[in-house]
Amino acid sequence: MSNDPICLNYRDSLLRFSDVELLKGPYWLNDQIISFYFEYLQNEKFGSNKKMLFISPEVTQLMKLMHGQDLHELLKEIRVFDKHFVFFALNNNETTKAGGSHWSLLVLSRPESTFYHYDSSNKSNLYNCEQFVRGMKAALKTADFKIRSPKCLQQNNCYDCGIHVLSMADKIGEFVNHIETVDGFEGIDVEEVSNKRQEILAIISSLGGVV
Repeated sequence: MSNDPICLNYRDSLLRFSDVELLKGPYWLNDQIISFYFEYLQNEKFGSNKKMLFISPEVTQLMKLMHGQDLHELLKEIRVFDKHFVFFALNNNETTKAGGSHWSLLVLSRPESTFYHYDSSNKSNLYNCEQFVRGMKAALKTADFKIRSPKCLQQNNCYDCGIHVLSMADKIGEFVNHIETVDGFEGIDVEEVSNKRQEILAIISSLGGVV
């Protein structure tokens, strides 16, 4: 892809210039940007906290299409059973290919026996969340775990859902890093969302990427 050169190769994430351009304007974020930032949170910002796990959207999409023992084995392989807080970027795409039109954030809190779902577009992803959680509960053997959908900041356009997910994941990570529960988290504000694109661009630059 010589017409779309690599901007940054970071661990398991590969960002091309077309990916980075999505951060510079009013554009919907793709799997690659979200996967990169989740890896950054996992390995840099919260690298010393072994209780948190940020799962890439590609793996989450695979999990949505798996059931029963196959999903159970995958959860064992990626060590979900060892973690207290697991973060998922949920997409409304129902195929194995990248795509979809909306992102929301799901956080599994094992200490609270709860899946917390944060949707910046009036619970429009709730059905996909409920389907995903149903399969997760069966694979985790946690039938008593409940879903909560706390109020959260709502987007005022059709493209910022991914930015809301990354802002929320960052701030919830900070919260559970100190409090070790999700309950009590008060959400994010407009300024945090509006600054997030430039913040991520600065992180990419600090890691040697060309922005």
